[in-house]
Amino acid sequence: MGLLSLAIWLPIVAGALLLAFGSDARARGVRWAALLASVVSFLVTLPLISGFDRTTAAMQFVENVPWIGRFNVMYHLGVDGISVWFVLLTAFITCVVVVSAWEVITERVHHYMGAFLILSGLMIGVFSALDGLLFYVFFEATLIPMYLIIGLWGGPRRVYAAFKFFLYTLAGSLLMLVALVYLYYKSGGSFDILAWHRLPLPGNVQTLLFFAFFAAFAVKVPMWPVHTWLPDAHVEAPTGGSVVLAAIMLKLGAYGFLRFSMPIAPDASHQWAWVIVALSLIAVLYIGLVALVQQDMKKLVAYSSIAHMGFVTLGFFVFDRLAMSGGIVQMIAHGFVSGAMFLCIGVLYDRVHSREIAAYGGVANTMPKFAAFAVLFSMANAGLPGTAGFVGEWMVILGTVKVNFWIAALAATTLIWGAAYTLWMVKRVYFGKVANANVAALADIGRREFAMLAILALAVLWMGVHPKPFTDVMDKSVAELLRHVAVSKLGP
Repeated sequence: MGLLSLAIWLPIVAGALLLAFGSDARARGVRWAALLASVVSFLVTLPLISGFDRTTAAMQFVENVPWIGRFNVMYHLGVDGISVWFVLLTAFITCVVVVSAWEVITERVHHYMGAFLILSGLMIGVFSALDGLLFYVFFEATLIPMYLIIGLWGGPRRVYAAFKFFLYTLAGSLLMLVALVYLYYKSGGSFDILAWHRLPLPGNVQTLLFFAFFAAFAVKVPMWPVHTWLPDAHVEAPTGGSVVLAAIMLKLGAYGFLRFSMPIAPDASHQWAWVIVALSLIAVLYIGLVALVQQDMKKLVAYSSIAHMGFVTLGFFVFDRLAMSGGIVQMIAHGFVSGAMFLCIGVLYDRVHSREIAAYGGVANTMPKFAAFAVLFSMANAGLPGTAGFVGEWMVILGTVKVNFWIAALAATTLIWGAAYTLWMVKRVYFGKVANANVAALADIGRREFAMLAILALAVLWMGVHPKPFTDVMDKSVAELLRHVAVSKLGP
């Protein structure tokens, strides 16, 4: 079995075993088993980077065996410089989520841990799949464990939020399925994504395919105006659900643009890029203002995620090498930063049972260690230089300036809005005098929480100070994608 298969199926099998044989009576053993499975799964992904050839844009660690022979469906896996980092990020975030739930989840622990492990394997499958039907199966299957996580362990309106999340993302994907079936017949009976990249297509067909894929991926990112499911899902989801949703699941949509929309329909991508750019700027400008008036910490970070992901799609569709690399870097950085922000909110909620900003004040006086981490992650969320949150956004702005100064100038306002809503929250939650008895009674983080936040802090600072390892890996693949998209594929 190859490394990618191990990375996919090890957590899925471990999660299934926990679901089948775990119980609340064995909750302690379930936690340790889940931690072991998540750590081993992460270790399995490390050779993907250590053995990655940075001099080529070709797919690496390829596995290709028949799956459904009658319809020429293959179990075809592989990663390039664009996708490999997301495999590692998924496995890493899963470890963090397991640790974060150690003391918080006390009922149906085996179901909770099992759902996250299965979800981890499915998401890695999305980033690794090179067969269209295999991609679709993984892409849609991720909805099931996340639906259960929100619906079973969420807040008071969890059922509403879970249904809204499921229906939005499922409905968006139906047009993608139609597109995949069309490409299957057009290519002579093949679901090979790389073969679809070379398939000549008429302009009107490219446009229809572009918007079919757009329907699926825009909802997942999510882009304005199909973003309304995200704040509800974040607010009602348990902390671990919010972390995975923000850190990984939003990236599935952005990744889809790079793997499907742009290489399969390059002419349509150029023709309709203005739509993506316009919607991205709305996300950066309007949603940033929406975040500024939020009273719920989770909603504020959820809206900020939509604004940050607007930078990602903007970077992709200005068709500049630096901007596209910046978009991918922003996806990785957002995985670290948004995950850390939701974990910090979870730490406070576990103690006070409120997400309202007005319920806090002066937390730094009673939880100085925790406040230091929380402020660091907040500064990264605002795009402070030296943190991961700055690098990708700055690369996107620099790349966009070369294409259109005014678009770059509008996008750069996110640095103002980001600082405004983040600092407003930090000031009211962490600084000043102790606001009430609940805050006065707070105990600082323990060793488990400290270790969890410290690891994320190191990741945020490492990527902010030394992003070169990330950009080196993706450089050849980004250059090849842009070269491919620059060549017309108009055909009969």
